[in-house]
Amino acid sequence: MQVQTILNAKGTAVTTVSPDSSVRDLATLLRENKIGAVVVSSDAVAIDGIVSERDIVRQLTDFGPKFLSVKVREIMTKDVVTCAPTDTVDNCMEFMTGRRIRHLPVAVDGKLTGLVSIGDIVKAKMDEIRLEAESLKQYISSG
Repeated sequence: MQVQTILNAKGTAVTTVSPDSSVRDLATLLRENKIGAVVVSSDAVAIDGIVSERDIVRQLTDFGPKFLSVKVREIMTKDVVTCAPTDTVDNCMEFMTGRRIRHLPVAVDGKLTGLVSIGDIVKAKMDEIRLEAESLKQYISSG
């Protein structure tokens, strides 16, 4: 199964935040959208970075009381790893697990086209396993 299959089911809309937004705005965006990460983009197409709840927690002690007013660009991960719609779920799962990444932007020619989470990947893999099991059951019972 390819990443595009996941995007076909969940959609390609991606919540983004400006690098000039404050951490307070970022935290509000995460809470309101009930998501764990946001792609940082100045134009909602280019991928400037990514910020997750984990990044916020790790940076909190570094900045102290002024943390909520810090700009997103100061805490974002700048070297963003992406996948393509044609990448397989198996490859993404292995990569995400190995690098301990929970959110993977999907890009085509460097442009943001979607986002998959480890939850999306696991769900897709479980659906694939269920389909294979059902096919095997039907094959055995017909034979």
